Amino acid sequence: MMMKKAYSARYYEILEERRNLPVWMQKEEFLKTFKENQIVMLVGETGCGKTTQIPQFVLEAIADENPNPNPSKWVVGCTQPRRVAAISAARRVAQEMGVEIGQEVGYSVGFEDRSSPQTVLKYLTDGMLLREAAADPLLERYKVIVLDDVHERSLATNLLSGILKKALISRPDLKLVVMSQSATPWFHKDFFRSEPPLITVPGRLHPVEILYTPQPAMDYLEAAIRKAIQIHMCEPPGDVLVFLTGAEEIRVACRRISRSLGDQVKVVPLYSSFLTPAMQHMIFDPAPHPAVRKIVVAEASLAIDGIVYVVDPGVSRQKVYYPPTGLESLLVSPISKACAEQRAGRAGRARPGKCFRLYTEQNFSDLSESRVPEICRSNLENTVLILKRLLGHVNLLSFEVVDPPHPESFMWALNDLCYLGAIDDEGNLTELGEEMSLEVLSLNLL
Repeated sequence: MMMKKAYSARYYEILEERRNLPVWMQKEEFLKTFKENQIVMLVGETGCGKTTQIPQFVLEAIADENPNPNPSKWVVGCTQPRRVAAISAARRVAQEMGVEIGQEVGYSVGFEDRSSPQTVLKYLTDGMLLREAAADPLLERYKVIVLDDVHERSLATNLLSGILKKALISRPDLKLVVMSQSATPWFHKDFFRSEPPLITVPGRLHPVEILYTPQPAMDYLEAAIRKAIQIHMCEPPGDVLVFLTGAEEIRVACRRISRSLGDQVKVVPLYSSFLTPAMQHMIFDPAPHPAVRKIVVAEASLAIDGIVYVVDPGVSRQKVYYPPTGLESLLVSPISKACAEQRAGRAGRARPGKCFRLYTEQNFSDLSESRVPEICRSNLENTVLILKRLLGHVNLLSFEVVDPPHPESFMWALNDLCYLGAIDDEGNLTELGEEMSLEVLSLNLL
């Protein structure tokens, strides 16, 4: 698969770290299951190592079967819901494999492609894989697709479920690995017509102590800022990850924490809008001095080395669409139990950590088990444009996905697109519709 090379001492240090990951303990079970089945499902807690290790196990299995594979004819693709997660995972795996990023290991995210003809393992956002599927529904270039973090139930991953279902039937040589932090509909629905084997990875690398508040915080922003300052003043060294719901809140929190603690901390914001990729990548840079604590204030849950403390206010900002009025809103809503567990797991990657939940244990018990699928709370006009491009004249309601939206949502989207002239009276894309679908894909608007 790759040329033999002399590895550095750092490579062997990282290899020892990898061997201590919970997922490594089940490597042989995974390899055996993967070789015997077309589809494998895996559930593992945040921090067990599935995102970085499973794709490498897949490469090893393929190398055993094909000692001299041709990377121009196959690639292992691993999807992530967020661009920063795809980039950080690719960089970490390149380091673990002792290769340069962009060569054997690469990534592809919106407006940035660090891959080459030598790339055999590519991390990419689910939106980018959907974009590739629009041009090649059978995904001929890929030997294995690893769908990661399906518990987030993103719109693009949901559409990929239907595309992959068809591709797996047409291509017996294509394999699929589905990974999640918790049991989602992917795991308890007979979606693939047969029941794929399920591997469960128990535990995370380090324990995380969960601390609740006696009373729920009335102002979660104020409480999160106070808790971050309190952690720095009272807790041993270790980086802090604070969750908030949007750019404005994050900017306010960063200013106030920096003003209170000054040079004692390095405060880094992370949000998707109006923040350059270079600034987003700063969350992975270490603090400038060992005596300086890094505090990351983010709206999304990401794996960041060095995080020991997590501040979780128990809310997130979610997109909600009401078809009759055509209004789309971003509402601050309680998170799910699965999301809360994922956030807590970010504290247990480097060493035993703590998660400070700014709500009561009873509040946690009242949370829903998982979040509402994005496809069920989104404007489906862009989705319809992509599906029409993929499926042609096929009835959209016959296209199967893991989390199907309400049929009326499709009808509202079709009516709006007809009014705009993107779809004709027979339900086919017009010339304008073709241009619009290309624009949706090129700008990665899902």
